[in-house]
Amino acid sequence: MGLITETNEQYYAGAQKFLSIAAATQSFTTTFDTELVFGSFNPLEINYALNNFKLYTAAPGVLTYTELITTYTVVGNTVSIPNLAANTSVVVQLKSSNGGNYGLRDAFGSAVEENYDDYSYIKLNEVINNFMVAYIGAGKLIPSAKRTDIIFFAKRAMQEFSYDTLKSIKSQELNISPSLSIIIPQDYVNYTNISFIDASGVKRPIYPANNLTVNPYENPIQDNRGVPTQDNFGENLEGTSLTEARWAAADDNLLNGEANNLRQIDMAYDGYDFNIGFGQGQLYGLDPQYSQTNGWFTINHREGKMSFSSNLANALVVLEYVSDGLAYDLETKVPKMAEEAMYAYINHAIMATRANQPEYVINRLSREKTAKLRNAKIRLSNIKLNEIVQVMRGKSKWIKS
Repeated sequence: MGLITETNEQYYAGAQKFLSIAAATQSFTTTFDTELVFGSFNPLEINYALNNFKLYTAAPGVLTYTELITTYTVVGNTVSIPNLAANTSVVVQLKSSNGGNYGLRDAFGSAVEENYDDYSYIKLNEVINNFMVAYIGAGKLIPSAKRTDIIFFAKRAMQEFSYDTLKSIKSQELNISPSLSIIIPQDYVNYTNISFIDASGVKRPIYPANNLTVNPYENPIQDNRGVPTQDNFGENLEGTSLTEARWAAADDNLLNGEANNLRQIDMAYDGYDFNIGFGQGQLYGLDPQYSQTNGWFTINHREGKMSFSSNLANALVVLEYVSDGLAYDLETKVPKMAEEAMYAYINHAIMATRANQPEYVINRLSREKTAKLRNAKIRLSNIKLNEIVQVMRGKSKWIKS
């Protein structure tokens, strides 16, 4: 439970060495935290690309390793190699983005990097197993419970915690296509922040269009009387959205006040009035949510995409979004700082759904769940005193008019 099982070489380099004992079929069981994925031993087969590892061997007394591409099998984390000579060195090398650890061969992938920072998390399946051991049994508050019930409430806890407690914010770096849209990620639940990246790598926030425009969910084709028309199957015929087309072609300067400011500058340079000042008094009444030049986005639920304003064509954006934490089922990771809160949530949920339970017990478990959830939020907020001090140093400056 949470103990380190990998050596430094396994953790950092993704490699584990073995030595064959006799000239016969040898089996080696790896102890990586990462499970081995095996498709084929033959690089000429398409399933070979599914492997998240490679095998290397070196003859006795030889320091040069070569990839093993002859017949071998993998069951679980056990690799079996037939007709292996005695004292042969065998290396199981997980695929690494920097090309592996033995001669910088083409072991490209992300299996090694997925292990990094793994110790601060516990898998949801382990949470379920630990709960069954610690909270269920004779003489305990829950004498018996089905594993399926515990899995259900553990998943519900993971979903609820993901929205405002756990570090479940993911991010993707994407290029906006000329169609001014990007596809919503598979495990997307809600966005937290969308920014475009300028030439200096600085984030520039993009704001929701709100009441500026809308993405219609249906675009029925109408006849000359305005009545929607149907196809041979009785369903409404759908056309393209004129609203979206006009928004994509819109001049953003007409919306953010920039055009008004530029016109004032032109007038000053043309000698119209040098005393008026650049834009002085001309921006009065602008709505701050619209008077910005970073651009806007909308959620197009009809197409499952995010659409952007025309000034963001071909821009590089970073989408930060919340997932419910269950995209990979029971292999989902839970921060250890929230582990106790997970147990309290499951404990309360199981007892609260059972008949004839004393109300004072349910209330006690509810208070315990709330307190531990609050503790988890504080721990995961990652507040550092020196960072707060650095920010507050600038608060003593005078605000000059």
